Amino acid sequence: MAASFSEGRRGIQEKGKEMVKSFASGLLALGAAATLLTGTATSAWSFELKGEPKVAFIYAAAAKDGGWNEAIDAGRAAVEKDLGLTVAVAENVPEDATKLRAAIDLFVKRGFNIIVGTTYGYSEPIAEAAKAYPDVAFLNASGTTNGANLESFYARTYQAWYLAGIAAGSVTQSKKLGMVAGFPVGVVNWDANAFILGARSVDPSIETVVVYTNSWWDPVKEGQVAEAILDQNADVIATDLSSTAPLAAAERRGAASIGYQLDMSHAAPEGILTSVVFHWDRYLVPTIKSITDGTWTPEEYGAFEGIDKGVIGLAPFGKRVPDAAKAKIEEVQAKMVAGEFNVFAGPIEKQDGSVAVPAGETVSDEALWSMDYFVKGAIGTMPAAQ
Repeated sequence: MAASFSEGRRGIQEKGKEMVKSFASGLLALGAAATLLTGTATSAWSFELKGEPKVAFIYAAAAKDGGWNEAIDAGRAAVEKDLGLTVAVAENVPEDATKLRAAIDLFVKRGFNIIVGTTYGYSEPIAEAAKAYPDVAFLNASGTTNGANLESFYARTYQAWYLAGIAAGSVTQSKKLGMVAGFPVGVVNWDANAFILGARSVDPSIETVVVYTNSWWDPVKEGQVAEAILDQNADVIATDLSSTAPLAAAERRGAASIGYQLDMSHAAPEGILTSVVFHWDRYLVPTIKSITDGTWTPEEYGAFEGIDKGVIGLAPFGKRVPDAAKAKIEEVQAKMVAGEFNVFAGPIEKQDGSVAVPAGETVSDEALWSMDYFVKGAIGTMPAAQ
């Protein structure tokens, strides 16, 4: 997985594309995550930790935010439990270079030598800190920068969203689904398209209304968008955001729902089908262990883990998901793990009927990160990326 990710990011870097700026409030502003990586490229990096490991995690908002940060914080807890390390935490450190650097400087002064960032907006300042502190190991979730002592990481979320689409397609009666999304950036667009493709693998007549809120966290707006989609006769609502408001809206209307980042079944106990969830422990525990063991070799273009590594997956199914759908999901997932199924293998049509992926071809990692179109079956207009 990481090798193909490297190829995709390398192709982008060689074309000299500029990095998309971080959204001011974005915890998940990931669409530009592969547009440009900084640092000097080398064929192989190695890193040797000096002294006993002292680990710190830095969050841009509250660690228990009910979504993105909380999913990462579960990985932090696993690091403590599985590796026997006490991990320090700094919360509400904004995506501001000066404030982040102050937090990093303080940790380093106190002897911390493994520092984990948690947001795209930390990318550049954490790269500068890595250069300033070559004896400190840095990791950054959804980051874009890498180096001899810095590795950014993300997950192939589209794989799990395809499986969630199968679940949604198996229960819809109206043949119309809905997805509440944040910004029209690559990692959001690939989630929406994978969800659509998964649903249409069950029934090609299924359509999905996709609406962008242009925010990463606005529960009121997300709930209102979900209500508006339900008014269009959708009977399944999926969220690609951290708030449970869309699921609560679906629950009130008797509709089914799909959560994201964490198991959101508590918000919709009757209607939940599943949630697309991160298992960051599958990346963080072995990676931090390799740092402490002296075997860590940072990926030159970052880590891009998939369902085969267990970093992304589905929460337990709700009571509405039929057994036949569960069996199909398990079958497709097994093929994904074996490398026998690619979500974006052609032929795939765009929303306007033109060819997105020709038969016999697949979407490269480079094209994934810059995906800026809807596939056939989408209802709505994709705004230009900001």
